[in-house]
Amino acid sequence: MYIKFCRIYGGDKKDDAKENLSSQLSVELEGEKGKQTQGNARLYRAGCLFLTLICLVLLMAVIFLSVKLQTGSKDCPGSGEAGAGRTSTSLTATCNYDQCRTDFPDIQHQKLDCNQCGDGWLPFEKSCYYLSAMRQTWLMSMIECTTRGGRLAVISSQSVQTFLTGKRIGLFWIGLERPGSQWRWVDNRALGDSYWEDNLSEGDCGLLRGDGPSQKNWMRAPCAHSAYFICEKQA
Repeated sequence: MYIKFCRIYGGDKKDDAKENLSSQLSVELEGEKGKQTQGNARLYRAGCLFLTLICLVLLMAVIFLSVKLQTGSKDCPGSGEAGAGRTSTSLTATCNYDQCRTDFPDIQHQKLDCNQCGDGWLPFEKSCYYLSAMRQTWLMSMIECTTRGGRLAVISSQSVQTFLTGKRIGLFWIGLERPGSQWRWVDNRALGDSYWEDNLSEGDCGLLRGDGPSQKNWMRAPCAHSAYFICEKQA
């Protein structure tokens, strides 16, 4: 009986030892899993932070490029020098067209490098002018100017008149007509200052003689006459 009791007691101790060992293994496994989970979480957070930084950098780059494309820089003459000795042929710097006009009003009458008028157009003050190489009637000239994004030229000041005179030899239609008894511009303004030649011809549409004196080089002509033409559009 004593031997049986010892066997039973010894068996119980072995079972307790097995249970303790199993408990320890379970605790250790749970600890390892917890450590692994924490490590994975740290890696996930680090990856998210890295991707966020990349997205922010890309967003800033896109914003910068968008602003750069919208402002559109051009070469502006003279802005690289200080003082009164700046000229239109001196060092060039980068600026937009509006800044060129504001900073350098004394050279606006020249063909600036920051010209936004387009090929074949001449910039002057706030407008662009195109002198045609083909002849058309007054009406067809007006249509041709419209297809180019402008209209027949309106000479609104002495400076514009002087600028257009002498650009090329020939007779050029301008945006001046007489639909009734009064001469009017194509923008519906009444004729103010005029530069008619002394020997007035007959007709209801206005021509500018390119090789005449700027004070007197306008001619009247029939609107069906074929001539070169001058288009104008906003710069």
